[in-house]
Amino acid sequence: MDLYEVYPLLVLGAIIGVFSIAFVVAYVTMKNKKEAIGFDRHMKDSEILVRLMRYAKPYIPQFLLVGLIMLVSIAYDILSPLLIGKIEKVLSSGFEMSELLAYIIVYASILLISLGATYLQSIILQKIGQKILSSLREDTFTHIESLSHGQLNSMPVGKLVTRVANDTGAISMMFTNLFVNLIKNCFIIVGVFVAMLCLNYMLTLMVLCFVPFIILFTVIFRKFSRRAYRRVKDCTTDINTFLSENLSGMKITQVFNREERKAAEFEEKNRNLGKAKHKQIFVFGIFRPMVYMLYISSIMALFYLSGMGYITETEFLGQAITADILVSFYMYISRFFNPIQNLAEQFNWMQSAFASAEKIFTVLDIEPDVVDEPDAIELDHVEGDIEFKNVWFAYNEGEWVLKDVSFKVNAKETVAFVGSTGSGKTTILGLICRNYDIQKGEILIDGINIRKIKISSLRRHFGQMLQDVFLFSGTIRSNIVLRDDSITDEEVMKTCDYVNATHFINKLSKGLDEEVRERGNNFSAGQRQLLSFARTIVHKPAVMILDEATANIDTETEILIQDSLEKMMNIGTMLIVAHRLSTIQHADKIIVLSHGEIVEQGNHDQLLKLRGRYYDLYMLQFKKNQIANG
Repeated sequence: MDLYEVYPLLVLGAIIGVFSIAFVVAYVTMKNKKEAIGFDRHMKDSEILVRLMRYAKPYIPQFLLVGLIMLVSIAYDILSPLLIGKIEKVLSSGFEMSELLAYIIVYASILLISLGATYLQSIILQKIGQKILSSLREDTFTHIESLSHGQLNSMPVGKLVTRVANDTGAISMMFTNLFVNLIKNCFIIVGVFVAMLCLNYMLTLMVLCFVPFIILFTVIFRKFSRRAYRRVKDCTTDINTFLSENLSGMKITQVFNREERKAAEFEEKNRNLGKAKHKQIFVFGIFRPMVYMLYISSIMALFYLSGMGYITETEFLGQAITADILVSFYMYISRFFNPIQNLAEQFNWMQSAFASAEKIFTVLDIEPDVVDEPDAIELDHVEGDIEFKNVWFAYNEGEWVLKDVSFKVNAKETVAFVGSTGSGKTTILGLICRNYDIQKGEILIDGINIRKIKISSLRRHFGQMLQDVFLFSGTIRSNIVLRDDSITDEEVMKTCDYVNATHFINKLSKGLDEEVRERGNNFSAGQRQLLSFARTIVHKPAVMILDEATANIDTETEILIQDSLEKMMNIGTMLIVAHRLSTIQHADKIIVLSHGEIVEQGNHDQLLKLRGRYYDLYMLQFKKNQIANG
């Protein structure tokens, strides 16, 4: 073959080479500047894959069955070009109809079997994928439940919602579609390659000349697509976090007339997501045409070699190129490059799944701050003795909220904590339930260090009533029993009557079945507080904690709550934080805090006689009430 005869092939190779050099330069530039562009992968794909396989392990038999079905389904892709070539050979020569019909029947049979196998494969995979999705969501949600209050406060709710809802969905698609199709396309590529090699190794070698460029483009695309997908995921999380916060706080936005400002902030975040999506589309829009260019180039080379005279059964490198071989090879090249293009698209989605998986595993890898000790015990019964011994605590290192705090609460006593904002009152209540762990000292329940008690066992004996009552969407009944089916309606109504909640429940058309909307916004603050009391009492706690439970309550409801409090004081140990000193005058002991230290202790009368900090607070509120009452 003369040099001028292969000149078009050299030009074609030069064009492909130019594109390859441009991509390599872009790849090297991005690799050297990955920190500057914010590209930072904390986990390797192999590590993510190994962790995901743990969720797939219980379904290995089903995956093996899918693998067998997949081998049947790819028979069409490998055998159909050979059959079409045979049909072309039959048609180009004198043929009998029976011979042609035989090939057509075989072709149709292979097609129908492949379609049936593909359908069965999809059904099995969808069932497996949904089970894996459920397991992953449950694990993520359960792990979030195990995190301490401090850790939950540091993470936006919208971010966690994205992890449990959106990111797990992307991973589900990987098991239901991506994995099997990736394997299927790899088998098709190998099968087609073997078939081409057996059919004509000279033309096969020609096709193989394009494979190094396909590998090169795929490796480069992998880096760019990973970065693009991470950016899309980050922007999606950012929007979800913004929406979660601002939809919950929409009333504040409206009160301060900040709608336009918030709309502008949302528009900016939305624009950032749009830009990230455009970059993602751009990356994929560059890669797929490049693979298609290689496909067209291989077809052009096939036609060029065939058109140089070798199509008339002239031998070339010991191989003859006949019309039927040309037809079969034309179809095989399509079969060879289509899976590669599909691999690119599936790899694109795979990067999305890996990006989502990395974010989920990042949450799962957060070690809870508050955990059970190895020798922690179950606490079947609690008398209610509580003791703080030289307790030091800080939310942030070095910024002590409590400083060497010591006190004793006897069983069945009612103890109140008073002091200015930031003095450590609420912190003490949170530490008793191990919402946080102390840095120094000891907290004892019935003489047992709370670190030696299992967290679930400890909290089971405490009932907490907070100022900001949280009610779940559902009914009044479901919010009181909290899905505990062992609690009867009779117990619920008895408890509601005990805390004076029946005062308004009996006026509702559906009673306990009255709908509770999100956060209980269809009930007043006082009604929500009474429901909180009922929810606490019905679970029979040994120790009750009230943190500003009487704040922001109207006068009529306050009378009901005060009556409820007096009743609850007879149930067990009660710890109260209250700014309204009138609600704690009957407490057995009042502990006065200032800047994280105890400055006074005693009952109401004793502290008034001291004329110290408590006396000042009491007189200040007394004067305010006189002014308010005229």
